[in-house]
Amino acid sequence: MFQALKGVRHMSSVVKQAVSELSVQVPWGEIRGKVWGPDHGRPVLCLHGWADNCGTFNTLIPLLPKECRYVAVDLAGHGLSSHRPAGEFYAFPSYVMDVRRVVDALQWSKFSIIGHSMGGNVAGMFSALYPEMVDALVLLDSFGFLPTDPKGMIKAVRQGMDQMIQFDKKTEEEKRRVYTYEHAVKRLTAANPTLSEQSLQILLERGLVQVEGGVEFTRDFRINLKNIVRISFEQSLEFQSRIQAAVLVILAEDGFEKMYITEDQSGTASAILQAYRDRNHTVVTVPGDHHVHLNDPQVVAPLVSDFLQDKMLSHSVRQTDKQTSKL
Repeated sequence: MFQALKGVRHMSSVVKQAVSELSVQVPWGEIRGKVWGPDHGRPVLCLHGWADNCGTFNTLIPLLPKECRYVAVDLAGHGLSSHRPAGEFYAFPSYVMDVRRVVDALQWSKFSIIGHSMGGNVAGMFSALYPEMVDALVLLDSFGFLPTDPKGMIKAVRQGMDQMIQFDKKTEEEKRRVYTYEHAVKRLTAANPTLSEQSLQILLERGLVQVEGGVEFTRDFRINLKNIVRISFEQSLEFQSRIQAAVLVILAEDGFEKMYITEDQSGTASAILQAYRDRNHTVVTVPGDHHVHLNDPQVVAPLVSDFLQDKMLSHSVRQTDKQTSKL
């Protein structure tokens, strides 16, 4: 299938191997990723979290339904994907546009999305903007939307712009940070103390590149700049109301909510979760941390598998009913 797609190139010479590399051409370079499953399997797009890469799904996908075709991408500026052009921000609408480019190259008109953390927020916005394209949405320790108090938006936008101006003034040598492999491991561990040793190694496979004098992180350091595109609580609810897909929200007991949601944000976070429930979507909490899907995939896999299987079953029933009605 992929060999025939314009703008899509396999990075592997072994066509029938369990996992293959993918490259989708974009105006500034390429979006890279990994592919699991049969060529004509039910399409599922997997989106990783901030500063991670598509390796975050390495341990989960092998435990999911084998009849699906899983494409996990490195979002722009992450993993092996190209960095955005100089002077450009990493904002959620841009990530959503990248997803649109990828699925267009894959010729997917209907598919499911599994998104972790930031990837869940990208998935939520995409599912709201293109509701006809997404039939099932899995949010892994993500609310799908993360609203900002309007009073804080002006400050955040100014900070982001000032940070970009300062970043642009740096020389290429000042922007580069070369580490020993051991130091890079310590840096990632400090930023993500809940990652297991195996999880660290998985993320570093696509997260580091060998250079003269040591290794560099592959991610673009501009992803650390303050996000200048924000949405309010009311806008979050409006986006959420446009989602037509079935939604499964899996929260970790010691995950995103404990780590990042402040007391001021707890009310809006609860309201967003309640809105999912009010629309007959599923919200569950599992033991584990923010990377539970990577550290302990067996905790998450049965929930995701049952959800995807139910969606596939209901799709089969609808197809059968449609065919029967034509007889």
